[in-house]
Amino acid sequence: MAEILGLGVTHQPTLTARQLQPNSLRGTLRDPGLPEELRTPDGWPEAMRREWGDDEGATGAERHREALLPELRAARKVLDDFAPDFVVIWGDDQYENFREDIIPPFCVMAYDGFDVRPWEGQRKENYWQEPEDTRFQLAGHRAGAKYLTTGLLERGIDTSYAYRPLHHGLGHAFLNTVLYLDWDRVGFPYPVVPFQVNSYGRNVIATKGLQPSLANPVPEEDLDPPSPSPARCFDLGVATAQALVDSPWRVALIASSSWSHAFLTRKHWYLYPDHEADREKFAAMERGEYDRWRDTSLAQIEESGQQEMLNWFCLIGAMSELGRRPDHATMIETHIMNSNKVIASFLP
Repeated sequence: MAEILGLGVTHQPTLTARQLQPNSLRGTLRDPGLPEELRTPDGWPEAMRREWGDDEGATGAERHREALLPELRAARKVLDDFAPDFVVIWGDDQYENFREDIIPPFCVMAYDGFDVRPWEGQRKENYWQEPEDTRFQLAGHRAGAKYLTTGLLERGIDTSYAYRPLHHGLGHAFLNTVLYLDWDRVGFPYPVVPFQVNSYGRNVIATKGLQPSLANPVPEEDLDPPSPSPARCFDLGVATAQALVDSPWRVALIASSSWSHAFLTRKHWYLYPDHEADREKFAAMERGEYDRWRDTSLAQIEESGQQEMLNWFCLIGAMSELGRRPDHATMIETHIMNSNKVIASFLP
């Protein structure tokens, strides 16, 4: 039987900035549709006011990153100790590689490799102060990707696959996962199999995966069809574990996303994440109560701004099939930095 490792990490794009700022929150504060009483800290939750502080969140943002870095380094050590033959990364495509021509519910990217330039066209200085022409060469694992796709199709999971990119070489959910697991720039030797999940569903084209407007919301009839349900993502994870258990490889399964996102949580006026919903899912994960995950409706996910967590539903489904509870899990909460972060590992 093959060995399988489970990991969950974040790919929040703003972490790459040299000077971290609560830009999503600032964008919401400029939205003409935001009620006046919420435009100043006086109308915010107390914890949010503390994070905002007297420097408009600059110190709070850095503290958030400082809390994340030890967890990302610990996740990398777990990965190195396991030494996989390849990693499968479940991530969302935010109007990057998939656009109006096709939006697959799921797609395994069976590429031979990736030539990535993360800072090309970026105006802001990145955390590592790497030049704009910096390039990373990442290996793919076509044989493993084809094996996984075949195993899923044989188990009734109708996933797509691709041998080359369409509009974008490697979306940020996948690239940032590698960049963050290689935070100290020691290299990333593990071949990568990106596994796209259509997490943005109704907004993937309607808002191009960006923050909806409070002042001018997209009319219901102009929204896109929904994403796959949490239960379907969970079952895909189950089938993934079943397929890979019989493979000849050691495989790391990685869910890449933060949890609830402020800019998707309409009930909070896109100001801060849904802490209560995240805590409920986190507690259920720690206890191994995975039926509570699978029983979640898509409407609940959308109400709580947890769309990107569909990537984690795939991971939780796989861990349920393998009978795993997390060996380590931590949630780093925030009000001002758009999304709560969870780092978790499920050891074989």
